Amino acid sequence: MSIIEKARQEGRTTLSEHESKQILTAYGIPVTKEILVHTPEDLPKAAEQVGFPLVMKGCSPDVTHKTESSLIRLDVRDLKEAKAAFDDIVGNMAASKGGVLVQEMVKGSRELMVGLTRDPQFGPCVMFGLGGIFTEILKDVSFRLAPLEPRDAREMMREISGHRILDAIRGMEAVDLEKMAGILIAVGQVGVENPLVKEIDVNPLIIRGNSPVAVDALIVLDNNGT
Repeated sequence: MSIIEKARQEGRTTLSEHESKQILTAYGIPVTKEILVHTPEDLPKAAEQVGFPLVMKGCSPDVTHKTESSLIRLDVRDLKEAKAAFDDIVGNMAASKGGVLVQEMVKGSRELMVGLTRDPQFGPCVMFGLGGIFTEILKDVSFRLAPLEPRDAREMMREISGHRILDAIRGMEAVDLEKMAGILIAVGQVGVENPLVKEIDVNPLIIRGNSPVAVDALIVLDNNGT
């Protein structure tokens, strides 16, 4: 895949959020509508195409912890706010090469996560669990070796302690399990077909209505791979 090969040639071990999402999109995984902007002149058109309210993020392969670096602005409601956010984010990015991701604001009360790690002995393993701030706190996850069959994906979703988050609850629709299973299978396929992919972190995966959408993503490469 050209994005991975380009990163490898540049000696990088991480892809930017935008690059990571381009790979997810190629495997049929739903991601946020977004445009990468490098100059303030391009901001108005991007904001119009994506539509307010916006989320704006610093986007660079050098930046993996955007919140800690003050590189995220939420609920940007008009062009004046967008321009101010752009200036702030660019200022906080310091020497990092990249741009500003102008992204739709996805609303949903449920956050999940999907990931992949490459075990030295067993190969790519897919992970599923609760997302957002609960990922590190609860560590409520399940694993399967890739490639996954639909049955594997369904079992993973029911193995976590918080599996009721997938059900219809408190006026929210039940999550579309077929779509969710498709995402798990696709993430596994990325690892199977791309031996340079060492890790994938899709977190959060927000449930909008009944459908999961990847709001943030990070792919880590192993430049020692073949």
